[in-house]
Amino acid sequence: MPKYKPWVVSLGLSLLFCGFPAAAQSQPPIVGEAKSRPLETQGTGASAVQDQPEQRLPGSISGTIVDPTGGAVAGARVRLSREDQSPDQEVLSGDDGQFAFANVAPGPFGITITLEGFATQASAGILRPGESYTVPQIAMALATAVTEVRVVVSRAEVAEDQIKAQEKQRVLGVVPNFYVSYDHHAVPLNSRQKFELAWKTTIDPVSFGLTGAIAGIQQSQNDFSGYGQGAQGYARRFGASYGNFLTSTYIGGAILPSLLKQDPRYFYKGSGSKRSRMLYAIANSVICKGDNGHWQANYSSILGSLAAGGISNLYYPPENRDGLELTFENALIGIGESAAVNLLQEFVMRKLTRNLPNYEPANPQSPGLNQCPGTAICDKKPGR
Repeated sequence: MPKYKPWVVSLGLSLLFCGFPAAAQSQPPIVGEAKSRPLETQGTGASAVQDQPEQRLPGSISGTIVDPTGGAVAGARVRLSREDQSPDQEVLSGDDGQFAFANVAPGPFGITITLEGFATQASAGILRPGESYTVPQIAMALATAVTEVRVVVSRAEVAEDQIKAQEKQRVLGVVPNFYVSYDHHAVPLNSRQKFELAWKTTIDPVSFGLTGAIAGIQQSQNDFSGYGQGAQGYARRFGASYGNFLTSTYIGGAILPSLLKQDPRYFYKGSGSKRSRMLYAIANSVICKGDNGHWQANYSSILGSLAAGGISNLYYPPENRDGLELTFENALIGIGESAAVNLLQEFVMRKLTRNLPNYEPANPQSPGLNQCPGTAICDKKPGR
């Protein structure tokens, strides 16, 4: 066995001891690195697996609905809506005013509460995974009352307004012109209104004045000589003339029109040729408009004249009572007077009458005209 010098041995041991630490320091990192790679991979996979279910974990939403006084509101419709494409959900609040939605996917949401009599309320929030979200107490406000009022005016009220307008119609601002309607869409009068129009006409001061003038003319011509002359004869003539006027107005303008459903007024035409207007005015002495809007024979006026003529036999002087002859004579005179007055109404009176209501002249080319239907004396076929 060879012998080594002491310094050689010392050098060898130093090298040996220096080599082992280097080996020890280099080996552990290799082992540790080998072991850390699978642990890092395993840890990352576990985290992903655990986080994914937590993000999708459903939660619940609940709340309470009260009225303005703080009392529970039952039966309110609560709608839950989502920003995604999921369908809306609806529940009704219970007797305690509470509502709840279960198994709600996390994310933003909106709640709408509706109930009749209350204003719609809304709330919004964000539901986190697995959270039990409590909506702040929702106080319902009373709905603002919206009242729709429909005023339906009755036909009688419309007719009353039309009568009031007619009662202001006076020729030259003096002579009554009540029995003329310038409204082509005038509403038919009821019985009370027909009697009202007759009453206003017979008690008008101008009516008394005209009757007095007629009595004066009769006395000057010594008509109905049985009445005599002087103040007494004038009074009798005045009474007879006013009696004729009174009976013809009430019978022909109120009683019979009420029974036969006819309108006693003259409906001003105001359009068309002069010939058609003349024929229309003359025709209206024997025809009239019914309460149903159709034209028909004016039985009210004709029978009213006959009745007034018959009644006049009761107070005319005996020598002037010619029975049926006087009766029919007065009736024919009444028809002729009506035709003459109608012509004046169509061509003269309107221009002299004050306080006329606004109206639209009849259109001869359109239906609904105030013309005489079904007669040969009219140029146009009327509709109304």
